[in-house]
Order: sequence, then C-alpha cells, then structure tokens
Amino acid sequence: MSIGVGLIGAGTISDAYLTNLTGFPDVHVVRVSDIDTARATAQAEKHGVPRSGNVADLLADDDVELVVNLTIPAAHVEVGLAALDAGKHVWSEKPLALDRESGRKLLERAREKQLRVACAPDTILGAGLQTARRAIDAGRIGEPMTALALLQSPGPESWHPAPEFLFQYGGGPLLDMGPYYLTGLVHLLGPISKVTGAGGQARATRVIGSGPRAGTEFAVTVPTTVTALVEFARGGSAQVVFSFDSGLRRSGFLEISGTQGTAVLPDPNRFDGGTKLHLLGQDDPQELVPQGHQAERGTGALELARAIQAGVPERASGELAYHVLDAMLAIDESITLGHTVELQSTAEVPPALPADWDPYASTS
Repeated sequence: MSIGVGLIGAGTISDAYLTNLTGFPDVHVVRVSDIDTARATAQAEKHGVPRSGNVADLLADDDVELVVNLTIPAAHVEVGLAALDAGKHVWSEKPLALDRESGRKLLERAREKQLRVACAPDTILGAGLQTARRAIDAGRIGEPMTALALLQSPGPESWHPAPEFLFQYGGGPLLDMGPYYLTGLVHLLGPISKVTGAGGQARATRVIGSGPRAGTEFAVTVPTTVTALVEFARGGSAQVVFSFDSGLRRSGFLEISGTQGTAVLPDPNRFDGGTKLHLLGQDDPQELVPQGHQAERGTGALELARAIQAGVPERASGELAYHVLDAMLAIDESITLGHTVELQSTAEVPPALPADWDPYASTS
C-alpha cells in the first residue's frame, strides 16, 4: 500500500513537490491545504489531487498519513506539532525550526508519538551530490580534510514577489541557503564540532523588484553576508561564505579537498550536475557523470515514506536537520559574541543512496 500524503502550503514551491509526489507510486497525494483555501483548491485541481481545503480538514483526514509541510519557516514547528498530534508523520521544508528549543520540542514530540520527522533539503539525495558522495566515500580524493562553500548573489528581492521574510528573523543567506551547503558538508565531513562566524549587513532596507508590489521598500533585520570557519568532530574544517550583497554571482560552489586531490561538487541547491576530480599529479580533471534518479523536490518525502514502510531510518532525518540548525544558530551567535561557539548537538551521517534507487519504481 502506498502512503497517503497531505500537503500544507500551496505556495510557489508546492508546484515542484506536487508534480513529483503525484508521480511516485509509493505515495499518493490525497489533500492540499492552505490558509488561502482558494489557492489550495487551485493547486489540487492543477495536479489532480482529489481534496483540498483548510489545515484542520487535512489534519482530520484519516487518509493522510504523512504531512508535507511547505509553510513559511516561522510556521514550521507549529504546523509540525499539529500534524504529530494528529497522528501524522512529517516532512518539513527547511529550516527545521528557528530556534533550538522549538526544534527539540518537535523531535521529542515525534518520539513520544512514535512518529517520524524528516526535513529538507532533499537535494542531498539527488544524483549529482550522491555521485560525488559515493566517489569520496570510495577514497577517490583520499581522506577528506578541508572544504570551501560559496554562495554570492545580489539577493532574491529582484525576482521574488514577496521577499520580506528572507531578510528578517529566520531568513538571510544563512538560514535560507545555508542548509543546502551545511547539510552537504555534514554528509561528506561528518558532524560539526564548533564554528567561528563574522557577518554584516550592506543595506538597512531593500526594494521589491518584481510582481504586483514592485517598488515597495522593506526593512532588513538580519546579516546579509555571513562568513564562517566550520570545524568538524572527526577533524578537518571548511570555510563558508553566504552573501546577498554581492554584485558577482557565485552560486552552488562547493569543493572538498583530500589527501590525494580535490572534488568540485555540483550546486547543492540542485539535484543534478557533474563532479570534477582534480587529483594530485594529474593535469586534467576527471569528470563524473551523475548516476542515479532524475527526480527533484519531493524525493525526500518519498524516501521517508519508504523508510517508514521498511522500518529503517530515513536519510534526511530531523536529527540531522536539527544539527544543521544548531550550526547555523551557533554561527549567528558567534557573529554577535565575537568568539568561537561549540555545538552541543551531533547527528548520525546516513549511508549514501544506492545508484539504482528509483523513485518511480513501486516498492510497496
């Protein structure tokens, strides 16, 4: 039997989720809900989902076993707790929470209810990053030692029609984009032990550049450039830069250096892309073509559903997402305090996804 899915939050990203989840045989989407019920109905009709309405109706629907939570970050925990209290498993968009206390509360409630909480990004499960992961695990660059992660852009206000939340508490380049890069680093270098951060804000206000509210000015309340030294429990370190202040665009830059060479990985905000191995003593890089599935957002929810049915741990676990959240909050605290901050959390790194993992095959 496939697992029934209810999707909460019918905004822009729901299109990608619904396109994929309605095509995976191991899950079936039974309801879409949103605070704007008209928008929920439109998305349900567009993707052939039989029912739509408000959140209360979805949580009361016995056919919904797994809630896909696509609400804004400030609502992730509130909606997740309500889903758990209704007896549903939860897949959440990132970040898991906006503070440690509520993040732990969510995970503890899941344990009390004997339910699962998993969390984006599921880009780490894509063919691009998984191909790189398998090569690094196989020792192709020797022992991984250091890493460099760069995200530089002018900011999303030029194209996003409602970007305010990306520049306020819970947003900024750290909490908005950091999960992609830091999750990738944890998968490849292990849990983070401590961080040292620095950051700032280029402008106190920004202007919406597209959509019906173009020209509207709004306040910026978080750092819009964040840099950090990230150190790992098993040894090694990474330098990271996340910026919404750069006229020079560098997105998706992630490299891992080991004792025998360097791997230049694909964009961690994508599911595809090749990897280049620059090995010591070789002039030309080796190019790795991505091996694995071509599906995109929603594969994490599917992997969770399969793990539930098989009785095995899910790969994009809530504990791993909490560890990444802890690291991001520690970076933010380090910026404020002016010194290194040690993490109190850790996480188990899941095994790589097999190259033949197929989201379109029925495993039920």
